[in-house]
Amino acid sequence: MHLIARITQLVAVFGCVSSSIYYLICLWSAAAFVRGRQADRSVRPTKTLPPVSILKPLKGTDPDIYESFRSHCLQDYPEPGSHEYEIIFGVSDPADPAVASVERLQQEFPDHAIRLVVCPETLGANLKVSNLDQMLRVARYQHLIVNDSDIHVERDYLRRVMAPLSDPAAGMVTCLYRGIAAPTLGSRLEALGISTDFCAGVLVARRLEGALNFALGSTLAFRRADLERIGGFRAIVDFLADDYELGRRIAGLGLKVRLSDVVVETHLPAYDAPGFLAHQLRWARGVRDARPAGYFGLLTTFGLMWALINLLAAHAATWSWAVLGAVALLRVAVALTVGKTVLEDRQVLKFLWLLPLRDLIAVAVWAASFAGHTVTWRGDRFQLKNGRLTRMAS
Repeated sequence: MHLIARITQLVAVFGCVSSSIYYLICLWSAAAFVRGRQADRSVRPTKTLPPVSILKPLKGTDPDIYESFRSHCLQDYPEPGSHEYEIIFGVSDPADPAVASVERLQQEFPDHAIRLVVCPETLGANLKVSNLDQMLRVARYQHLIVNDSDIHVERDYLRRVMAPLSDPAAGMVTCLYRGIAAPTLGSRLEALGISTDFCAGVLVARRLEGALNFALGSTLAFRRADLERIGGFRAIVDFLADDYELGRRIAGLGLKVRLSDVVVETHLPAYDAPGFLAHQLRWARGVRDARPAGYFGLLTTFGLMWALINLLAAHAATWSWAVLGAVALLRVAVALTVGKTVLEDRQVLKFLWLLPLRDLIAVAVWAASFAGHTVTWRGDRFQLKNGRLTRMAS
């Protein structure tokens, strides 16, 4: 028993050290992003910006969906008062409840090019990508943006996101995002995880790998020609992490995936406990299949868990309390730096007291993600294997 306790303590100390190193890398990566953003914001794009088609696949409604749609109609692009862009919404079912919001948008902005496309074909397991393929057929422009239905943007979003694509070496632009929580515990935990953990991991990957080799569904800006080079949307129509795959494949063409200085916003559903855990598990299993080595390596970044194990193994010795304090201090520093400074998330301070609970739940979700290959998405169940979805009988 003494040997087991000793080994446990050594492993826990190693976990504390590795987590602390990871937290320091998070802070370094965040500082680099902030410096770059300050430089980007000081320069107004001067090159001609191309017309762009915004593709928004829909299924059901999201919190504040109309205001999210509306924010895309208030863009100063490429100059104030001009509208050199179109917005294409796509649904599989003409009776989808999101249709009412699109029709209301068309009535409020009759001078904007806003289209609603009914997509009757099912081209693969990922219905969102299936719809995108059908929406693309009516898109007029050679530059495209795909973003999720619940994304809310500022007036300079299009200008800031499209500017990097004036560089021929850039193949895609993506954005970090912050979550606006509904008044439930599950929603608040998810918002906290996005702002203090998920986006920190994106910044670390960008810094350590020299560039992003994937993209986020909050914004995918790219050229139609590059999409065609990777086989179009049909090439990824069976993948769960379609945003990741699209970015990875465009990066595979030798083009750069740029992380914009823009941070967008998403209004999160009012998750109850089962809904929150199901969403976290789907997310975790998607990342596990997309980046297996990096996902397994997350085990070395669960600082609070390792510090608590060390505290127990050391029988609450004074030094183990000091280790717990040091790890907690670094974790809070990452949360505030990424959440408050990088993402400008006004909710981080309010929900910071939930951080220990959120981090321990993340450990449990990480472990549970290896226990199966099924995911639930928009009410449907799928089998997930090597990133690909197979619909399961209901």
